[in-house]
Amino acid sequence: MMEIITAEQLMEYLGDYILDAKPKEISEIQRLNYEQNMSDAMAILHKLQTGLDVNVKFTGVRVFEYTPECIVFDLLDIPLYHGWLVDPQVADIVKAVGNCSYNQLVEKIISCKQSENSELVSEGFVAEQFLNNTATQLTYHGLCELTSAVQEGELCVFFRNNHFSTMTKYKGQLYLLVTDQGFLTEEKVVWESLHNVDGDGNFCDSEFHLRPPSDPETVYRGQQDQIDQDYLMALSLQQEQQNQEINWEQIPEGISDLELAKKLQEEEDRRASQFYQEQEQAAAQVQQVQGAASPASAARQSGSNERKRKEPREKEREKEKNSCVLL
Repeated sequence: MMEIITAEQLMEYLGDYILDAKPKEISEIQRLNYEQNMSDAMAILHKLQTGLDVNVKFTGVRVFEYTPECIVFDLLDIPLYHGWLVDPQVADIVKAVGNCSYNQLVEKIISCKQSENSELVSEGFVAEQFLNNTATQLTYHGLCELTSAVQEGELCVFFRNNHFSTMTKYKGQLYLLVTDQGFLTEEKVVWESLHNVDGDGNFCDSEFHLRPPSDPETVYRGQQDQIDQDYLMALSLQQEQQNQEINWEQIPEGISDLELAKKLQEEEDRRASQFYQEQEQAAAQVQQVQGAASPASAARQSGSNERKRKEPREKEREKEKNSCVLL
């Protein structure tokens, strides 16, 4: 019945689950092996908050180089998949990649480039082209293998682009759990179909029905909120960059740390004072614009020199309400 759970609580729950999942009736050798694996898993469990180091191999959707991080998935009995596979029908790529993991393939490419053997150079070029052409870390052969390997209704983890996603299979179709913050207010967006390597899947609700179109007004407000957040972030970054732009050529050599700190503080105060002055000037301009004699302008347009009678206070309020000034 909790709507929010902290990372610390989640790590605690996972640790308790690993301890409780310890097999009961096993041999002494199996028990010692399990306890060692459990100790290794506990040591790296905190990395789940930042990211685990997994190294794919291009020969199978469940083939990874064995690392201590993989123990966590084994102990929790959670299948780990990826779809970055070499098409076995392309012989030159199969030969170039071989049984290498990603890290090994990168080292091989570097080594082949430095070789004087033309065949090795060509092989390294083919391997490098494979990595460049499959930068999305998913191939159509891998997608087909994934669809065949994942069982109907199975909950598993899908690794792609250094990101872990919850994946399941419903009526023969793969779906990824939507966790992007941009969909935080879209309550009916729960799953995204995984049916091509380009990443443009269909969004579905919790029952795997296509997401009904959102209310246009809600979508517009969401877009405006995002624009406002982006604008504020841009201003913050710009201000931070301005604070860091110090003319070091004007600082004399041999200056003490205390004097340097004073100069930096003076520069920061100067920028802050300039910023507030600009804000005050902008506010004054706004007042001038709002107080401008628009009736006089209208009189010039009509060719009349008569003063326009003052409008009722209600109309003035309405005009002020509807006026919009861009700073």
